[in-house]
Amino acid sequence: MNDEARPGDVPDAPPTPRREAAAPPRASYEAVMEQVAREFVRERRSDRRWRIFFRLAWLGLFLAIAWALLVQRAHVTTPSSGPHTALIEVRGEIAADTEANAEDIVAALRTAFEDRAAQAVVLRINSPGGSPVQAGIINDEIHRLKALHKKPVYAVVEEMCASGAYYIAVAADEIFVDKASLVGSIGVLMDGFGFTGLMDKLGVERRLITAGENKGMLDPFSPQNPQQRAYAQAMIDQIHQQFIKVVKDGRGDRLKETPQTFSGLFWNGEDAVAQGLADHFGNLDHVAREVVKAEEVIDYTPKENVAERLAKRFGAAIGAGAVRALQASVNLR
Repeated sequence: MNDEARPGDVPDAPPTPRREAAAPPRASYEAVMEQVAREFVRERRSDRRWRIFFRLAWLGLFLAIAWALLVQRAHVTTPSSGPHTALIEVRGEIAADTEANAEDIVAALRTAFEDRAAQAVVLRINSPGGSPVQAGIINDEIHRLKALHKKPVYAVVEEMCASGAYYIAVAADEIFVDKASLVGSIGVLMDGFGFTGLMDKLGVERRLITAGENKGMLDPFSPQNPQQRAYAQAMIDQIHQQFIKVVKDGRGDRLKETPQTFSGLFWNGEDAVAQGLADHFGNLDHVAREVVKAEEVIDYTPKENVAERLAKRFGAAIGAGAVRALQASVNLR
């Protein structure tokens, strides 16, 4: 055979070298897995630390509340062995869910009246009024305790003693005011809003379904019904008459009644004394020193400390969360 190249022949291409698949770097895989394992362990440890932190925080809050409650009880004002004037504060709105609520004030009244060292009870009032029910409960209890213990009661007005606060004050034997105090507002109101005109402009239709023709009475989104309005007016007129009777019984002949006395107007302290709505000018120290003749004043007013407020808010938050969770579960059904 002649191995010489001939014209036109194409030389054979050199063979392509075979590439073998590169073996995976075992060491790098192990490093990645080790790093993943480390991150996993680190996250688990972090989660565990946060859980421990929050548990300790809740425990600390619980212990702080418990300690504060114990401290509060330990530091409750203890009546002295000597004669003194018992003080009870009536501050802010009079309502079941405020500091000036009948339950707390009545409890303080009973404690003060039962203490033999208390020569008299002084109600220091600074309130715009509030619930006629709460005020009526306090007024009735003052009369009951006065008859039972034969102990005088004085009302001392600071800035304001209006409406329901005055309902309480007239149960006292005497009322002391400052010349610039605001006193009176002997009346009753029932307020609300009506949105029917605005709804008409916006094209909003009110759809109210009731069982009972008066169940939707005073609904702010429905036109006012004349019969229902008359009924509401008669009801507050009746409560007004109850208020007037309490004032007349409490003030007696001292009251110089005029056409404006029970109109809902209020007066300054000077005019209140002139009209017999109050008796004298004076503050707490004056009454304790000059009237009761027991200069030492001991406060019987229940005090809600910070821990109790936190506990109430915490309980309210938990309750609201439970209600929301229940509503969500019901809505999902």
